[in-house]
Amino acid sequence: MKTLVLGIGNPILQNDSVGLRVADELEKTIVHPDVDIDTAYTGGLNLVDCMRGFEKVILIDAVKDEQAVGTVSRFTLASLPMGHSNNLHDCSLQEALQFSKALGDSLPREVVIIGVSIPMPEEFGEDLCPAAQEAIPRAVAMVLAELPNMMRRSS
Repeated sequence: MKTLVLGIGNPILQNDSVGLRVADELEKTIVHPDVDIDTAYTGGLNLVDCMRGFEKVILIDAVKDEQAVGTVSRFTLASLPMGHSNNLHDCSLQEALQFSKALGDSLPREVVIIGVSIPMPEEFGEDLCPAAQEAIPRAVAMVLAELPNMMRRSS
């Protein structure tokens, strides 16, 4: 099954970069011709472009929710809280996928979101808070659990 693992975030917005960092760690671990690992600094409609051509997509992103900072959660599109993009010129992931489906786009059969709870508000900087940094190995493990039959590099 052709799978995309996509870390999402902003590398200069402190904890928002946690998805990017998880993807970096996964690149050291996973090697399989059916798995692409990439990063994106965008959301909404632009994410749909990244997802085309894949049967399964695993998104890794920071989430601002009521969970303790550093909590790692697994969501499906159905269980993901409906929200709006932080960009006023874009839409949420759910809205973007609904729009693309209405246009007849070929979308992944399965979309999984691995979210790492982060604190609010965000400030500019490149360092993660300790709880977000400590969450990276748990997020990596959660992604690897989504890829049970994929070859892994030895550590």
